[in-house]
Amino acid sequence: MDIIKKLAEELSFAEEHVSRAVEMLDEGNTVPFIARYRKEVTGSMDDETLRKLEDRLRYLRNLDERRAEITSSIEAQEKMTPELAAAIERAVTLVELEDLYLPYRPKRKTRASVARERGLEPLSTFICTEPDALEKSLEEIAAEYLNEENGLADVNAVLLGASDIIAEDISNTADYRKMLRTYLSTDGAISSKAAKEEDSVYADYYEYSEPITKMRPHRILALNRGEKEGFLKVALEADNDVAVGKLCAAFIKKEESPVKPFLQAAATDSYSRLIFPSLEREIRSDLFDAAAEGALKVFGENLKNLLLIAPVKGKTVLGFDPGYAHGCKLAVVDKTGKYLTSTVIYPTKPREDTARASRVLLDLIKKYGVEIIAIGNGTASRESERFVADLIREHSLPVAYTIVSESGASVYSATKLAQEEFPDLDVNERSAVSIARRLQDPLAELVKVDPMAIGVGQYQHDMNPKRLAETLGAVVEDCVNSVGVDLNTASASLLSYVSGINKTIAKNIIAYREENGEFTSRAMLLKVPKLGAKAFEQCAGFLRVVGSDEILDNTGVHPESYAVAKALLARFDYTEDDVRGEGMKLLRFKAEKTGITRLAAELGCGEPTLLDIIGELEKPGRDIRDDAPAPVLRTDVLEMKDLTPDMVLKGTVRNVVDFGCFVDIGVHEDGLLHVSEMSDRRFVKHPRELFSVGDVIEVKVKSVDMQRKRISLTRKGLSSAK
Repeated sequence: MDIIKKLAEELSFAEEHVSRAVEMLDEGNTVPFIARYRKEVTGSMDDETLRKLEDRLRYLRNLDERRAEITSSIEAQEKMTPELAAAIERAVTLVELEDLYLPYRPKRKTRASVARERGLEPLSTFICTEPDALEKSLEEIAAEYLNEENGLADVNAVLLGASDIIAEDISNTADYRKMLRTYLSTDGAISSKAAKEEDSVYADYYEYSEPITKMRPHRILALNRGEKEGFLKVALEADNDVAVGKLCAAFIKKEESPVKPFLQAAATDSYSRLIFPSLEREIRSDLFDAAAEGALKVFGENLKNLLLIAPVKGKTVLGFDPGYAHGCKLAVVDKTGKYLTSTVIYPTKPREDTARASRVLLDLIKKYGVEIIAIGNGTASRESERFVADLIREHSLPVAYTIVSESGASVYSATKLAQEEFPDLDVNERSAVSIARRLQDPLAELVKVDPMAIGVGQYQHDMNPKRLAETLGAVVEDCVNSVGVDLNTASASLLSYVSGINKTIAKNIIAYREENGEFTSRAMLLKVPKLGAKAFEQCAGFLRVVGSDEILDNTGVHPESYAVAKALLARFDYTEDDVRGEGMKLLRFKAEKTGITRLAAELGCGEPTLLDIIGELEKPGRDIRDDAPAPVLRTDVLEMKDLTPDMVLKGTVRNVVDFGCFVDIGVHEDGLLHVSEMSDRRFVKHPRELFSVGDVIEVKVKSVDMQRKRISLTRKGLSSAK
């Protein structure tokens, strides 16, 4: 297979661009580096396209490797034919290859193999010739194979053995399997019923059936989990008579042959005993894989949008980690995220010492100039929010609060990393610091948490752990590199996601910084142990040195393009002071007036690189997250009992799943905006068509179920609805 040609067709890119992208990946270049700094040679492939290319490249190479293994095995058996070789070469999926290999795969002992050992293959071969007539009955012919010592004591045993051979041969025929796989996938249904007399979250699936073609991914994943946990019995259903009819029509060639009834029975046995169970496992596995891949994509998009939520910069924040018996943990961090102090208060049950808690919180606010309180959304969050809101109102404090997702905060707090960062704090105090910092810089703080512990997915624990880790790791890597990292403030966790920097190099950067003081230029990176020329090439453009004498060190311009950037400035009589100030507003206008193509040729660079340099010079040190919606800040609390139908509120999208969005509208429970309630102007196939994690949207309360703690939201009838 010509892999480059195949990839070019699938991705709609020129073969030349695909070939160069593959070469760079093979050379060890990272996806963020290729996407950002090698646009000319890849045709401007973005991160997502390069990830797809990387995945498909791995699959197609594995396919070719398996093709070679199968070819070698069949040739060693001296059973290769020109037709089979051509079919193997044409196969474009692993399933097709394995179907072709099935008759030649070394087998464990089967009923058919036993029958062959007993010498019944000639009889099965004769029957499959579909003779027009028989000189004697099939039973009489079978009697010639009787052999008590060989286990063939009667005619029925002989005929059964011959049937077993035919059934296995039918099952091993790739064309028949392909035909039946298509039929079952398009006309089959998945059904489920209760496996035990017990109420559960899977009650909706206790009597359930749905055509495969209409099944939504989240239902497939729910069925699989329900079956795995022992609550459901799940099966593939289809019209067996139709399936067997299709098989017989394909297998039996002569309508009038006297052996037709025997062949029909063998085909029926092949379908029910061999083909259907195998295809049921395969189809259900494929459904799960596709659903898991879809869920993984949603999880990845949610994670990306969560990581790229706008940071709250330049504010002193108090992190408030709610709790009951062990109290509420407070931690104050300054405008740069530096830890200042921490303590514990008990405004909630069982102590309810609100008087002392109020004094402590007021003292912290006044002493450290707290501007925002970030409250975790876990246990006792509602009571804590009420306490904070009452305090703000009673004392007319110039302070706002917001609810912050604390998913994974406790996981991080107990890690070795957290212990190294805050050796003198206990687990709960570290969690409060993490909550505060999540508001100030979500990306920098969330990279310390295992992505799987961040609650923005669905059924992630059912997925392949390796695939999940790879995908989510790639999402974090792309986000970190698209934002850029301050070399002098970044943690080792954040640095380890920068292109070309592994955990060892990240620790070495921190150690060098602690020993020698702040980096004053990107070039100093080359003094870091184990950070050689290749690693520098990959990482330099994504690291920022804010106080560097070289202004370009605080931009996304790669050091390899500094000469081009300076030549561009000189071309239009700009200085580095202009870049530091506000003097670059006309740069793009002047460049376009000159002509981008002409200017790129004059400066000796590609057009995409030139446009990127112009963008960086216009806004040095720009944070792409500044354009994202800011967190919703509140000063008063709203409770579930305050909600009434048709009430219109603003909320923050906390999670996006296949069937809708969960929206934080300021009460303890997130409301569900079902996909069917997202618009009355258009059909919405998937929530991510309209919304992303972190979006601030307007919603209307549809209904409130106080007993089940459920809030249903809608966007229908709102002027802001899309």
